[in-house]
Amino acid sequence: MKLTQQGKKILTCKDFFCTESHPKSTGMVIFGASGDLTHRKLIPSLFNLFLKDLLPDDFYIVGISRTNFTDDTFREKIVAELSNENDVDSDEKLREFSKRCFYLSGDYESLSLYSDLKWRIKELDKEFHTDMNKIFYMAVPPDLYTSIIENLGDLGLTYDDGSSYSRVIVEKPFGFDLESATELDRKLHLVLREDQIYRIDHYLGKETVQNILIFRFANSLFEPIWNNHYIDNVQITVAEELGVEHRAGYYEHAGVIRDMFQNHMMQLLSLVAMEPPASFGANEIHDEKIKLFRSVRRFPKNANEWIIRGQYGAGKINGNDVVGYRNENGVSPESKTETFAAVKFLIDNWRWNGVPFYMKSGKRLQKRVSEIIVAFKRVPHSIFPQLSVDDIPANILKINIQPEEGIVLTFQAKHPGPKLCMSTLTMDFDYEEVFGDKPPDAYERLLLDCMLGDQTLFIRDDVMKEAWSIFTPVLESWENAPEEQVNRELHIYPSGSWGPPEADELLKKDGREWYQL
Repeated sequence: MKLTQQGKKILTCKDFFCTESHPKSTGMVIFGASGDLTHRKLIPSLFNLFLKDLLPDDFYIVGISRTNFTDDTFREKIVAELSNENDVDSDEKLREFSKRCFYLSGDYESLSLYSDLKWRIKELDKEFHTDMNKIFYMAVPPDLYTSIIENLGDLGLTYDDGSSYSRVIVEKPFGFDLESATELDRKLHLVLREDQIYRIDHYLGKETVQNILIFRFANSLFEPIWNNHYIDNVQITVAEELGVEHRAGYYEHAGVIRDMFQNHMMQLLSLVAMEPPASFGANEIHDEKIKLFRSVRRFPKNANEWIIRGQYGAGKINGNDVVGYRNENGVSPESKTETFAAVKFLIDNWRWNGVPFYMKSGKRLQKRVSEIIVAFKRVPHSIFPQLSVDDIPANILKINIQPEEGIVLTFQAKHPGPKLCMSTLTMDFDYEEVFGDKPPDAYERLLLDCMLGDQTLFIRDDVMKEAWSIFTPVLESWENAPEEQVNRELHIYPSGSWGPPEADELLKKDGREWYQL
């Protein structure tokens, strides 16, 4: 690996080519620095980038929250947590990293907090020579976004004149429906330009999700058959073993459609189904996503034939008894919130006309898995007199997103022995096995891209709004439906299952089934 004059690290050999740009000096300000996201994901990801020499030579981190820490207590907490989670050859790197971490406590609504922050940024910029480049990470509840960003803007901390940058990363949920998302977006644009707003979806930072674009558009083998002439259906599954855990307050008002489908699932759909972009650039990719979303057929008023919703009941996970959703702490005993949904999409364009896309996601399912399955059409005619077309399995391409990341392809081959002895073989590519290391955490990629000013793996405003426009009418119809209709349509499924049987019927009526490879 070598560092070029353009600041890009390039690794080349006979089999692969890699480039990684090195970011400019910057300061990272994290609002919500005492929270779970900061200590479980953000700080470890920044430290891993530091160990890999992918952070700028000049950088600092300022944590902000209501918790009354000092610089020293914040550093002690960081050192303790990173020491437990990382195999660091020496303590020197950890000490060096922690010395660049600072802390401010205060009320997010108080102007004095932002005055103190402005003064601290000015001091740290002189100390670390960061040229006033800064990133603000909103690791706080969404209802705090606008007040924080407005205060930052009032004190000139979001000023971006091109010679230095100021960027803001916002976590999901971005709005509660189309109207609230549009209003939140309007308020952010009063302070920020679109190129300063980084709407994060951590799924897009996963290696296998990024690989979809390279898999499709860097190989001549698959793209020519990536259409309705050869593909029968596509299935996208994101399943969790966990229940609502400590998120009941949020989840009761969200449900799985808002929590998973409007963002994660739709982004996976877009990468699988979009047309080839003009180039591997952020706007070019976002342009194709918005075209794809506009081609998604809208659901009818009565969406029962297209969407199955469920809620987990009591059951067993890994042999342990677990309670149903309505018995979780913080959940109403009469809750009508869906914890599972299976959805059928049709895309009205030339490439995908007639190809159904089935998506399901839920909590307390049989195992944790995120995968995309592309089911190809069966052979049109069997030349083998003993076998009908239905006896010959279809080829399946599976993209594993988590927990193991990789790609699986099934095909038919002759088994040694009798003249006609056919079996299904599997070609299995596993990232960790092939490359000898676990893929980096998604937040590493996304934090680095924000420092580089690359919005490819973030969500553009029109793409976000179009996704909301697909689901908002359905959510509104559910919220206005009479209680007896909700009770009839909300199917209780046992924890540890794959969801309610009605989700299987969604495919069976089309003559298909969910694949489990």
